[in-house]
Amino acid sequence: MLFGHKNQTKFHVDLGDLQNEKEHLSSFLQSNLKVTVSPFGNQLTVDSENLSAEEVHRVVTKFVYHRNFNSTHWVSVKGTTVKINRFKETAKKKEKHNDKAIHQTAAESWGL
Repeated sequence: MLFGHKNQTKFHVDLGDLQNEKEHLSSFLQSNLKVTVSPFGNQLTVDSENLSAEEVHRVVTKFVYHRNFNSTHWVSVKGTTVKINRFKETAKKKEKHNDKAIHQTAAESWGL
């Protein structure tokens, strides 16, 4: 530490389409990481001396699970940015039920 300056790292948390959860995520990060969190545009900025991006990623993932967004969202980390992403919606295939299928009898399945 030269001249008493601390190595202050800033992490950015991109909420994606969960902008209405900004206040909840901010308080969740503050209570779990014991750090200063401030809004910056459509992101949150986490100021810390001794956190890693993986620790912020872990807590944001925990938030996603606690708020039951884990079926629609996932969390990624790139550099100092942790991002909440939405799963791409895929066309769900409809199962075709064939009512005309012939079912085996017990005797047929045993080869009798």
